[in-house]
Amino acid sequence: MPASTAVDLTVRYLRSRNSIECKVSFDEKGNCSIDGVEIGSKSWVNVLRYLARKFPQCDLYGKDAIGNTEVDHWLHFGEVSLCCSTQRSRALKYLNNELAPVTFLVGNQLTIADVALWSILYDLSIAGDSETVHMRRWFNFIRDLIGEFVEKPSGKAPSPRVLADSPPVAGTDAPAKMSKQSSEKGKPSEKAKPLEKSGVAGGKQKDQGKFVDLPGAKMGEVVVRFPPEASGYLHVGHAKAALLNQYYQKLFNGKLILRFDDTNPAKETSHFEQVILKDLELLDIKPDVTTHTSDHFDSLIKYCEQLIKSGDAYVDDTDGETMKKEREERVNSKNRDNPVERNLKMWREMLEGTDFGQTCCVRAKIDMKSDNGAMRDPALYRCKVESHVSTGDKYKAYPTYDFACPIVDSVEGVTHALRTTEYLDRDDQYLWILDRLKMRKPHIWSYARLNLQNTVLSKRKLAWLVEQGVVDSWEDPRFPTVRGIVRRGLTVQGLADFIVAQGGSRSVVQMEWDKIWAFNKKVIDPVAPRYTALAQEKLVPVKLKGGVVTEIKPQPAHPKNADVGMKEVAYQDEILFEQADALELKEGEPVTLINWGNCVINKVIKKGEEVVSVEATLTLEDTDYKKTKLKLTWLPRSHPQADSVSIVARNYSHIVSKPVLGNDEDFKQFINYDSCKEQLMVGDHNMKKLKKGDIIQIQRKGFYICDRPYVPFNACSTTELPCILIYIPDGSKSQEEQERQAAAKTAKQTSKAKDKSTPAAAPSGGKQSQGNVADVSALVAKITASGDKVRQLKAEKASKDVVKAAVDELLELKNQFKSQTGLVYSPENAASLAASSSPSAQASATPEVQGLVDEIAAAGDKVRALKAANADKAAVKTEVDALLALKKQFKDATGLDHNPQNVEKVRLAASGGKAEAPKSVTPAAGSPQIAELVASIAACGDKVRQLKAEKKDKAVIKEEVDKLLALKTQFKAATGLDHSPDNAKKVLTESGKTLDGTMGDSSASDDLYSRIAAQGETVRQLKNSKAPKTEVDPAVQKLLALKKEYKEKTGKDYQPETGQARANKENSQGDAKKKQGKQAKEAAPVAADDAAGRKQTKLGLDIKIEDNFADWYVQVITKAELIEYYDVSGCYILRPMAYSVWEKIQAFFDGEIKKLGVENVYFPMFVSRAALEREQTHIADFAPEVAWVTKSGQSDLAEPIAIRPTSETVMYPSYAKWIQSHRDLPLKLNQWNNVVRWEFKNPTPFLRTREFLWQEGHTAFTYRQEACDEVMTILELYARVYQELLAIPVVKGRKTEKEKFAGGDFTTTCEAFIPHNGRGVQGATSHHLGQNFSKMFNITIEDPDKPGEHLFVYQNSWGLSTRSIGAMVMVHGDNKGLVLPPRIALYQTVVVPCGVSGETEGKLAASCEQLYEELRASDVSSKLDLRPNYSPGWKFNHWEQKGIPIRVELGPKDMEKNQVTLVRRDTGAKSTAPRAEAVTAIKKLLDDIQTNLFSKAKHELDTHLKKAMDFDQFCKFLDGKNIILAPFCGEEDCEDNIKRDSARGQDTDAGAPSMGAKSLCIPFDQPKDDLSKAKCVYPGCKAAPKNFTLFGRSY
Repeated sequence: MPASTAVDLTVRYLRSRNSIECKVSFDEKGNCSIDGVEIGSKSWVNVLRYLARKFPQCDLYGKDAIGNTEVDHWLHFGEVSLCCSTQRSRALKYLNNELAPVTFLVGNQLTIADVALWSILYDLSIAGDSETVHMRRWFNFIRDLIGEFVEKPSGKAPSPRVLADSPPVAGTDAPAKMSKQSSEKGKPSEKAKPLEKSGVAGGKQKDQGKFVDLPGAKMGEVVVRFPPEASGYLHVGHAKAALLNQYYQKLFNGKLILRFDDTNPAKETSHFEQVILKDLELLDIKPDVTTHTSDHFDSLIKYCEQLIKSGDAYVDDTDGETMKKEREERVNSKNRDNPVERNLKMWREMLEGTDFGQTCCVRAKIDMKSDNGAMRDPALYRCKVESHVSTGDKYKAYPTYDFACPIVDSVEGVTHALRTTEYLDRDDQYLWILDRLKMRKPHIWSYARLNLQNTVLSKRKLAWLVEQGVVDSWEDPRFPTVRGIVRRGLTVQGLADFIVAQGGSRSVVQMEWDKIWAFNKKVIDPVAPRYTALAQEKLVPVKLKGGVVTEIKPQPAHPKNADVGMKEVAYQDEILFEQADALELKEGEPVTLINWGNCVINKVIKKGEEVVSVEATLTLEDTDYKKTKLKLTWLPRSHPQADSVSIVARNYSHIVSKPVLGNDEDFKQFINYDSCKEQLMVGDHNMKKLKKGDIIQIQRKGFYICDRPYVPFNACSTTELPCILIYIPDGSKSQEEQERQAAAKTAKQTSKAKDKSTPAAAPSGGKQSQGNVADVSALVAKITASGDKVRQLKAEKASKDVVKAAVDELLELKNQFKSQTGLVYSPENAASLAASSSPSAQASATPEVQGLVDEIAAAGDKVRALKAANADKAAVKTEVDALLALKKQFKDATGLDHNPQNVEKVRLAASGGKAEAPKSVTPAAGSPQIAELVASIAACGDKVRQLKAEKKDKAVIKEEVDKLLALKTQFKAATGLDHSPDNAKKVLTESGKTLDGTMGDSSASDDLYSRIAAQGETVRQLKNSKAPKTEVDPAVQKLLALKKEYKEKTGKDYQPETGQARANKENSQGDAKKKQGKQAKEAAPVAADDAAGRKQTKLGLDIKIEDNFADWYVQVITKAELIEYYDVSGCYILRPMAYSVWEKIQAFFDGEIKKLGVENVYFPMFVSRAALEREQTHIADFAPEVAWVTKSGQSDLAEPIAIRPTSETVMYPSYAKWIQSHRDLPLKLNQWNNVVRWEFKNPTPFLRTREFLWQEGHTAFTYRQEACDEVMTILELYARVYQELLAIPVVKGRKTEKEKFAGGDFTTTCEAFIPHNGRGVQGATSHHLGQNFSKMFNITIEDPDKPGEHLFVYQNSWGLSTRSIGAMVMVHGDNKGLVLPPRIALYQTVVVPCGVSGETEGKLAASCEQLYEELRASDVSSKLDLRPNYSPGWKFNHWEQKGIPIRVELGPKDMEKNQVTLVRRDTGAKSTAPRAEAVTAIKKLLDDIQTNLFSKAKHELDTHLKKAMDFDQFCKFLDGKNIILAPFCGEEDCEDNIKRDSARGQDTDAGAPSMGAKSLCIPFDQPKDDLSKAKCVYPGCKAAPKNFTLFGRSY
């Protein structure tokens, strides 16, 4: 909060520059006073406004009304956008752009806007960087202007910045410090120092959350406390609390009290006190004072007696269960009104620890009716005859934490009590106790506790894990204890940085461990020395030639930090590679040996699938390390001076397998008993020097911490002890993701070393095999065991060839399963087969067992009904015993426990393995009774919801809930179904009723509903036109009669659809628009009714196309009603004006492709992970954009399902089934569908959206040439769509290798041009995929030219999307709005009557209607606008804005002259035509408009299409908003260089106008210039140009 900076700066500025004295102060509640007068505002922004207005002579509020408005805008921007962490990034970009042309934010002098925003940035430690150069310039300028006044106000603390020894000052360097633990225990070397990072002014801001100023805090007077219970080890949650308290202690130069909460003698031990002290030492937390709550036991007894004597507390001997029930039901205890004397007598019994005293407790007398459960007479003292760790047997009664905490806080001088949000309900109790005792109240500040996924933090649960041997001890690296995480390699600085990033947030979230480890990596990466270690299994010897000298040389231990020191690297002519690396080697290929140099592989010797040795030649003179694909780690085989080190590397995973446990879930059911994996490695000789706690990085493997140093063989130990290293996660990806990627990489590597085996033949039929059940069951067991084996090998990080062999075995077993059953293997299919074929299920499928199942169901319903009715416990127990007896009979008969899964197995077996069809429901009782019962349930449910909403007493709510449950029980007894809205509807439908119990005649009701809506519209029109009362009243009476009839027929009042639904929609749209950064300026005022009943709406665009093209575009598409914003970012609603364009494109293109023999299909939008990732090259480009479905309701899916970003991987598995012979070809399919591509920057409606509509054609051919011919045919059709329908000229060409479709052979494209901003738009693409996908999906046929040989088919794909609509808007639109080419317009004409008067109104309307009908009959789409409440001028603007090609005006004079007036939208030209020839003239004019629009766009394209032979000319043309033809070599690196350097050092964001040029296409129509003498346009490129390539900035 910048109050302590912005307000103070303003006051000091006024005093220094204007000699104005004023004093500003804030009290503890945040209220502001100026010169001793309270102004009644807590907002620092309002205080700034007040100061500026109080002293107008300083012009701090601007010089005029416009200046005042701009200042208000910036103050609001700072308070809302800049102070909000989620909006800050976008806000900084906006601020930077606005500051580009100006010195001050408002006008030509300093205002409070500059002071406010500068103060916010100062308090956030943000001063600008290379991406915000204008903001940095302004920040420094304002600092020079007012920097002399930047002093911390007296009595105020410096702004919170970092959780460290001292907060850094803005503009100074803030080096990252290693914690005490990492610098002493985990230090890599004596010289190791972290690399310093740039300070605030020069670099990016530090990851830091939001911290609030402590209310009433004064420098040097703040006292905070950390109160742990000495009953276990500290964990990360405690660490957050301790670090936050220390943070504020150091921030305010205050005092930190460590207070052991020892109010419960049964839990605390002296051992754990020492443990906590040691843990705090590890965290580098040094309290100023250490106390115990037990130090105050005598005082607490006196305070308790004081409450008893004052009548604010009483002693209660109610048993625990009854007390709990009374508190829930808000019922007073029998002892609540005891006299003080009796309470004191019972209190003495407690203090003496008598038998009666042990049944008592002291309770505060607060409010048993309170909605806050913590205020319903909580316990203050309880009697426990147990020995205390500090006081022994002195006391028999002990205070509760909630009673002792506020008192001891007050006594010990605590000024600010930091408590987690779990205590929010108990804050009132905390303050009540201090109020009643008239004691000083500390300030309470709440923050969210730290919750971590896959983790339990309960001491009880952690203790169970230790006791059961799941972990070794409280210091186990898998434990969230401080000692556990430190042992695993988490540095204190890493943890502290993570806590800083969370700040003082109150949001309760489940954090992932990855985030903590990512912060930790930032600490250890700059200082961890790099060593080498190899997996011990199957190491491969390598013989090196080239004059290798056996020696040892020093090398930097860290490539980027010389302070880490040096290490020794041993060289010799025989070295070792890992087996997995050796499999990647290719003879004749150069590789880089890390810490040595390059070598060339001469020979790779294999035995089977393993590499047994390698021969290579060292080429140290070759220092081009970028060209080598493989950079390998290695070790000397047997160096005489450098023996290797034996290493055991441990990798730990989560103990709890489920990320987030529900409140009713037992954590013991999710214990991962296999959470520690070990791997044997061999390390370089430097690792002999590692000490316990040292953190290192093993090159190409990750970070590790030394858990046990290497112990060599000696006479005393008689054994060699390997070094034990623990893997430190780096937060880059989850363990599961690492395993998936490792498996994918293994498959890829091994496929290079070994040809794939021939896949198993596909099953001949689609039906499930009825073969040997035992064989299938055995096969399922084998698949399960094989799957377990694969997972175990991956977890153990086994060698890649071993994993590959296991995976191949698993896939072969799954193929066998499919061959035998006709089903793809999945756990669900296996379970289904087991259910219908298991012996137990088969044997139990008898009528007797079926009857037993029904009896159990009925008995269960009876038990539930009794419990719902609060029946006597004895009666409930009798029925429960009967139910258990029936379940025992079920188990005796079937051998299975009774549960839903086993019941389903029995039913499946009885039905021959098929699920029974749902039975028709016939109510047991008569239909009227059922209808009444459904209505009663609905009414009772509404009443329960109303009571809960009104927060009525629980007893009242419970009574109604019991009634509701009883009604639902009756429903089930009558129908055999559980009550649900669907079942209720089903029952009533079969009994001929509606949901409200009336006879269901939906058609009659719908007709009546429509009549009411129509009559309502009639009434509105009469009122708007100010019709006489004699006409309005009968219409209103008719409307009321229709509504009455509707209620009699349906039993409910008429509710118009446009009510709440429309309001909700408008609210949703409004929220969505607020999220669009560019919409703030152009939001038009909502239409309102004036006194005459006419709509007053702001028409027209207020942004010109030449001023701000992006904002102009947004206004056009919204005001022309093409799109509506939606509440999901990047998604938009296509309104009829836009969708009609798409329909016309669809109709044209669909008709043309059907002439080519293409058929339409539809494939599902969902795709499995396996299918999506099958073509890695193809999906790599789409990977960041793929949206995944991960949940079904509240349950996680077993495997995420992707929403298609494109359909190749969805369709081609089916192609492999359908194409069996060349006679099945060509296969030509197309689908009109939507796709989702989620991640992107700068969403632009139609051009860059998360979801868009398109068509995608996918065809397959026998021969390549016929496939290539189709590519060109489709491309020509796309060109026709743009040129003939949209009137947009295009450049046809072929994409460069860099820009072509991922996984394709080549891509052709139609490129359009936007003259207003000089950008290109990819209009449509047609791809030749070659055989790439057919090989991947095994789409083969027998070669018709070579019988007996198989041929992979040739494939194409081609697509056109709704981005074509965006291109049309941008090319043709103008400052009046949209311009539509006639051939795709929803309405080609609009007929508007003009000069309407009472005398001619009827004739004029009739004439307009006649013309309208003539146009429609002649296939000219038209709109007749007879709205009486809008003027002709308003209508003209309205339809111009929507781009209607021709406006037809017809007025009295036109009727007299027997003519019509025609107005063109493209030129605005007016003309007249004889009335009799109007239709013919309009048709001709429409053709002229279509031609003119194309000609105009073609002229713009030709004018802006330039040819450049050198790069300077290239950049000059580019900056002139042109597209450029230039000679180009075609290399991808060169293309990257052109894009980078043509941006000229400006913002290269893809959405910014200053982005660099990219290749648009290689035009088929090439210039005639001779390329043999030309050079590639990029300077310095030595490659010869291959062709002229079209470059430009592009969407």
